[in-house]
Amino acid sequence: MAASRPLSELTWLRVGGPADRLLLPASEAELAAELAAMDPTDAVFVLGVGSNVIVRDGGIRGTVIRLGRGFNSIEIKGDLVVAGAAALDAHVARKAAAAGLDLTFLRTIPGAIGGAVRMNAGCYGSYVADHFVSARALTRQGDSVTLSASDLNFRYRHSDLPDGWVLTEATFRAPEGGDPDVLERKMANQIAKRDATQPTKDRSAGSTFRNPSGASSTGRADDVHDLKAWKLIEDADMKGAILGGAQMSTKHANFLINTGTATAAHLEALGELVRKRVFDSSGITLDWEIMRVGEPEQ
Repeated sequence: MAASRPLSELTWLRVGGPADRLLLPASEAELAAELAAMDPTDAVFVLGVGSNVIVRDGGIRGTVIRLGRGFNSIEIKGDLVVAGAAALDAHVARKAAAAGLDLTFLRTIPGAIGGAVRMNAGCYGSYVADHFVSARALTRQGDSVTLSASDLNFRYRHSDLPDGWVLTEATFRAPEGGDPDVLERKMANQIAKRDATQPTKDRSAGSTFRNPSGASSTGRADDVHDLKAWKLIEDADMKGAILGGAQMSTKHANFLINTGTATAAHLEALGELVRKRVFDSSGITLDWEIMRVGEPEQ
């Protein structure tokens, strides 16, 4: 257990104040014991790898949990892929591909499996829910439970995981994809397309806002863009908009980036300004995809 560690060190956007307590469990047994020993009124937040979150400048009151190497295993069991919650989405995609199984949609999704399940992550027309079999989690009291798809009630970029519960492992059923080399080339093409269209070299947290249509990119030439968040942002003349050290990317309008001097307040304020301008322009209210947690700086 560590105290008052700046969470900016652990987030992709490199912003955020300290946690009251930071828990870095080495195993599920250690995590279960820590949860059981906590005051049940203490707040618990699972940070994951910090890829899809703005931690506000005042930090987080309560205990922040960051899963480590004891939670990043990946096993292939027939057509099932069993991955620890801290296993990176990209690593899971590649390990599956090496076994001839197609979870290639995970290759370009930033973050780890726990966050992917919680947010029902998707890309190229496929979602976690399409392949999900079950997950294991620890409750706020440290009890181990198995969750089905109906328990999680997957929806677009959302699930019903109770507050304070910690996902530790997930199992997916993957369709056979044939030759591993073919799957690897498919993923290489996805990476090349992503790098050509998204600011992968900048400090970002992935897509900032959910698509109002509730649809991920299909990757097809006939993909409809009318209600994609990036198109609404461009139409509102907010592509490239700057506030303090925060900017809406000039490469992809739905990516909020830290140019190097942004605070969490800059990032959140720019996001809210974008939401206002999009509403004024189109009458559509964009919903945040990036989680915003913690307290503003006093």
